[in-house]
Amino acid sequence: MKNNIENALVSRADRISALIAKVEKPTRYMGGELNMRVKDGDGLVRFALCFPDTYEIGMSHLGSRIVYNVLNNRSDTYAERCYCPWVDMEALLRESGEKLFSLETKRPLDEFDIVGFSLLYEMCYTNILTMLDLGGIPLTSAERGENAPLVIAGGPCVCNPEPVADIIDAFLFGDGEELVSEFTDVYIAARSRGLSRRETLLELSKIDGVYIPSFYKPEYEDGKFARLIKTEPSAPDTVARRIVSDLDAAEFTGDLVVPYMSIVHDRIALELFRGCTRGCRFCQAGFIYRPIRERRMKTLIDYADAQLTRTGHDEISLFSLSSGDYSEIHEMVPTVLDRYTKDRVSVSFPSLRIDSFMKDDLEKMQGVRKTGLTFAPEAGTQRLRDVINKGVCEEDLLRTVKDAFTAGWHGVKLYFMIGLPSETDDDILGIAELARNVSREFYSLPKDMRGKGLRCTVSASTFVPKPFTPFQWENQISVEEVLRRQALLRGALKGIRGVEFNCHFSETSRLEACFARGDRRLGEVMLRAYEHGTRFDSWDEHFKKEAWDEAFSECGLSVDQFAGRVIGLDEPLAWDHMDALVTKDYLKREYESALAAVVTGDCREKCNGCFGKRCKTHCRMHYAQEGEV
Repeated sequence: MKNNIENALVSRADRISALIAKVEKPTRYMGGELNMRVKDGDGLVRFALCFPDTYEIGMSHLGSRIVYNVLNNRSDTYAERCYCPWVDMEALLRESGEKLFSLETKRPLDEFDIVGFSLLYEMCYTNILTMLDLGGIPLTSAERGENAPLVIAGGPCVCNPEPVADIIDAFLFGDGEELVSEFTDVYIAARSRGLSRRETLLELSKIDGVYIPSFYKPEYEDGKFARLIKTEPSAPDTVARRIVSDLDAAEFTGDLVVPYMSIVHDRIALELFRGCTRGCRFCQAGFIYRPIRERRMKTLIDYADAQLTRTGHDEISLFSLSSGDYSEIHEMVPTVLDRYTKDRVSVSFPSLRIDSFMKDDLEKMQGVRKTGLTFAPEAGTQRLRDVINKGVCEEDLLRTVKDAFTAGWHGVKLYFMIGLPSETDDDILGIAELARNVSREFYSLPKDMRGKGLRCTVSASTFVPKPFTPFQWENQISVEEVLRRQALLRGALKGIRGVEFNCHFSETSRLEACFARGDRRLGEVMLRAYEHGTRFDSWDEHFKKEAWDEAFSECGLSVDQFAGRVIGLDEPLAWDHMDALVTKDYLKREYESALAAVVTGDCREKCNGCFGKRCKTHCRMHYAQEGEV
């Protein structure tokens, strides 16, 4: 019997190889990369780690790298990777009748025990359907029988899981390092006892941080979400986000799998810390990854040493929500440079606050290949920066970019948002004035100091209200208004020396806002849209507005119901049963402070009570602060 199975797999591998040879980028599907995990043995739990986008995007995701390592460090589990196939491979799979497969063993998705998706971006939701469909797995939880894989999901979008609640069997809410391993323990125990699918889900629902959507039923009144009713009495009333308390001791990525092709982030990512204390009111990550937890510099250096040896990468990214806030950053940068400069290894900062005093560090970095600097002022005027609680001023930005220009940098990226609450045309024009002042700072330097010509990229994305932020009750401006403001900014930036403008396509931002704040009714919309051919909605060349419009119409719903409506502060929210630890009362206070343009200080300096009574157990173990919250 075992030999027959092995022969079938070999035969299938040959057929898959023939398909791979026909696609535009075969390395997306080949596997066999350096440091890829290979396991043999009977009785292993087969876990498919699925990323609902292309290989080069999914391979760059730090969270997936961590979970891949955590699961494969277990002797009873084999985690394999699967990415959403590009349109050419999808067509070949459908034409040949072959199923979507893992990279490691070319095993079809429907032969795995657990199929887990990373939910990072709402516009990838239809790619989940593509992967399930191609993998031979029923699209909805209700259709899956006893022998179907358990379909689970984790990631930031689990903050509001309801739009995909009919598709996913179980959600993992929060940090995954410990949670995914505990989930696997319970699953293995349930399987060894011969429990049914429903009985297994009941056992899994007892884990802190696990949400089983089939145990709840939504109710609606007057076309709006009203409440979520438990259909299983033992299910928890709320699902609290899991956090890893000691990040320094947590498992990390292990030996990175080295791809054969270029990927989006082809480098070593050192996660300095998790969380943020600044409290930007639009930023979901800044709230849902609290409290801040750091890794020791020695831990990070040890990891960098190992990965440079085992991967051949020549760039290290000091990665966090705001890398300049790392408490040991001014020791970390010179240590890394002194250690690796001789090997031409560069250091990059994916995100720097414009008030981070980095002059000395920038000067130390100038001898290594420069990778560009990114700053996020977010808004063009001080009034609006106070509304969003950015906590920085124009002088901070100009001082920091001048330091960078003096140190030899000539390329900077400035990120802004259009459509922030209370934004006016003066705020839009303020973006152009800020860019103009950056240009002046560069060209005011002597030629021998400023190097090549300025490359200042101004990017303006569209504001999307997200759950568990103070702006979760706000609406998004209309598509027409987004386009008008983009045109206003484009005209104002025209002619500024060394400055170019990029903006995000507004239709996808509109749909993102809809799914970010939507409820379970959107699941049917998504299924209809998929039937009409939606794929890769985050890729402008594949976004099909007409298909989405038709799907919403067929379901008697509209995007405006979810994206364009201001939600009352006392209205029930579709994600009220998810507990991200930051309290709803705190978010309301921050929303009211935003309307008054009142800034809330950094909670490293003074605890603001965002966790309520839980600050003492969650925050206080990381901050040495006295007194009551």
